[in-house]
Amino acid sequence: MAIKYTKHFLDKLENLFAASSYHLRYEKGNFKSGYCLLKETKVVIINKYFPLEGKINALLDILVELDLDPKEFKEKANQDFLSELRQTTLKF
Repeated sequence: MAIKYTKHFLDKLENLFAASSYHLRYEKGNFKSGYCLLKETKVVIINKYFPLEGKINALLDILVELDLDPKEFKEKANQDFLSELRQTTLKF
């Protein structure tokens, strides 16, 4: 699967986080993107001033670090998308 730097691809990544146990937030500030645990709440924070390509790359990097299990997702589309992303990241 080729990574496409489009709004549609970003939406698919956002939907993947929405279906997981992590909360995705876009915040302004002078910081690098990443994820953190706040009082046992799983939160992923992305700099809202990043360009589209930066947001997508940050989300992909975070997905690799989180090591989410495709079986945890109810929708088959999310399971398939995560499986495809894992195969893609192995090729980097």
